[in-house]
Amino acid sequence: MSVRPPGLVALKVGTRAPDFEGVTDSGEKFRLSDLIGKKHIVLYFYPKDDTPGCTAEACSFRDNWEEVKKYDAVVIGVSSDSVESHRQFKSKYSLPFTLISDTTKEIRKLYDVKGTLMPPRVTFVIDKDGIIRHVYDSQLNATAHVREAVNALKKIAPPA
Repeated sequence: MSVRPPGLVALKVGTRAPDFEGVTDSGEKFRLSDLIGKKHIVLYFYPKDDTPGCTAEACSFRDNWEEVKKYDAVVIGVSSDSVESHRQFKSKYSLPFTLISDTTKEIRKLYDVKGTLMPPRVTFVIDKDGIIRHVYDSQLNATAHVREAVNALKKIAPPA
C-alpha cells in the first residue's frame, strides 16, 4: 500500500481536476464537468477489464457502493478497454457505477496516469468543487483503493 509520492504526478492534492469527455459503458457521452457542483467523485484508473486485480478492485467498489453513496459521491472507472468490453465487464460483475472507455489514452494523459509496461492503478477523490482531495496509487493492493477513497470522503463530506 502506497500513496503516490509527491513530485511523481503533476496532479496533486489541491489542484483542479482536468475536465474530460468520454464514452460510457452504455455508449453515452460523459463529461466530468457535468458532475462538478453536484457530487463528489471517485475517479479510478485501472489497467484492464476482467483481469484478477481489476476485477477485485471493481468488485470492492461494488461491495462498498452504499458506503460511497453515503458521502454523496459517485464512482467512475476508466481504462483503455472498449465500450463493449466495459459493458460486458459491468454486466458480469453487476457493477453499479459508470465505466469510461479511454481507447486513445487521452484521459490517462490528462491525469498523468501513464505506465511503461502496464497502465497504473490510481484513484483520485475529487470534491464537488472539482478539486482533487486525495490521490492513491497502488498497482498491487487493488482492493485498498475503495478504503482509501471512503476515508478521504469521510474527511470532506458529512454522511448524507
